[in-house]
Amino acid sequence: MDSIPVIDFSPFINGDAAARAEVARQMRQASSDWGFFYLSGCCMPADQLAQAFAASKALFALSDDDKQAIAWQNAESNRGYVGVRRERLDPGKPGDLKEAFNLAPDSKDGPRNLWPAALPAFRPQMEGFLAECIATADRVLEAFAVALDQPDDFFVKAHNRHHHTLRLLHYPALPAGFAPQGGETRAGAHTDYGSITLLFQDDAGGLEVRTRAGEWLAATPIPGTVVVNTGDLMQRWTNHVFCSTPHRVNVPPQAQQRDRYAIAFFGYPNHDAEIACIDTCASVDNPARYPPISAGEHLLQRLKATY
Repeated sequence: MDSIPVIDFSPFINGDAAARAEVARQMRQASSDWGFFYLSGCCMPADQLAQAFAASKALFALSDDDKQAIAWQNAESNRGYVGVRRERLDPGKPGDLKEAFNLAPDSKDGPRNLWPAALPAFRPQMEGFLAECIATADRVLEAFAVALDQPDDFFVKAHNRHHHTLRLLHYPALPAGFAPQGGETRAGAHTDYGSITLLFQDDAGGLEVRTRAGEWLAATPIPGTVVVNTGDLMQRWTNHVFCSTPHRVNVPPQAQQRDRYAIAFFGYPNHDAEIACIDTCASVDNPARYPPISAGEHLLQRLKATY
């Protein structure tokens, strides 16, 4: 319990039933103890990840006019550019010292993504990277199902309409002599709203996870891994067998004058999916803690409280 676990996922992808069960067991333990773990060997293409970070930097380097032309409008669509201090992840603190851009898999009857006109290559790069994230998330969800003695496709089926969000994040360098006001930071303490999050971060550092003892522990970037954490709906679904852990992004003193970039894939169940306690996660000693709720209703509640 003194460090966030690092789990090799390759035996789940390539191994036999026993190997898959062992990886799933490790993921269950990490999700119970921490709600966070590093995953290596998950087959995310390194070249596409590098292209996604390059495209993100190009987007945030655009002029304010170009970015505001694709600005975030409302919680129902949850797409587009979010300016510095526009979002407040910790409602008790000032707006976050970051800017972001949200996109999602397109659907015929849903909201449309907003694409920067000045970057014609941006759309295909992001759509390709998003497809890789979905494939990885489905493998993680399959392992969670194995860990909870459910059919392998239990969670994957509940996510098959791909109501996910891909979020590009830029934490600008802070000027010399900058003094935070009222506890402001790069991202306030919060839990994620959905089922699972895949986080890709550069080497600037700053992500911190709150331990069970209430202390904040640095989630130091580890090359070749993706950070995986479980969100509020997974905690609700599993009746706290998997936990949704508060985390934040602080500014390490050594990185105050440099930019930080990260990319987060927020896995979210189908909006009409009923999130109710899984049978293997309840017992006489641990009865269901929450009434059922639709995933879409939960998401709207959380987004409207954040913006």
